[in-house]
Amino acid sequence: MTVTPDSLRDVCGLFPTGIAVVTARTAGGDLYGVTINSFSSVSLDPPLVLFSLSRGLHTLDALLSANAFAIHFLREDQHHLSARFSQAPTKKWEDLHYRDGVTGSPVLEPALALMECSLYAQYDGGDHLIIVGRVEHIEKHSGENPLVFFRGRYHTIGSEAKL
Repeated sequence: MTVTPDSLRDVCGLFPTGIAVVTARTAGGDLYGVTINSFSSVSLDPPLVLFSLSRGLHTLDALLSANAFAIHFLREDQHHLSARFSQAPTKKWEDLHYRDGVTGSPVLEPALALMECSLYAQYDGGDHLIIVGRVEHIEKHSGENPLVFFRGRYHTIGSEAKL
């Protein structure tokens, strides 16, 4: 099979991923957020995680200028947040409950889990930028299942995931 952007997207779509929302507040106080599914743990010592964003993303520069961000793992009942933060920035924050986190990043409530990070590094990733964050604060909420993305659609894991 020839590797094209569409064929690669189709093959990568066969790897189930969680859904997360990254949020940040700029020095001027503006709020930004974007839905991601390209998240990975990098290191336990120091505590590092990464995600990637398209270089064409209109909020990329604003997110990078914030120097801190919050990563929210979404629960199975939060596909509306994923959809909201995958749209243009017009009304992402309207009527949305959030609080200030320890890094100053806006923290969405509730979430399955939360990592507040400081910007650690960034690397070239072709048409994406790979962003590495140093985890400064974590929170987790048990009893809920994650929102999962597979074959271009949202899915839930179901009762078999509960311990």
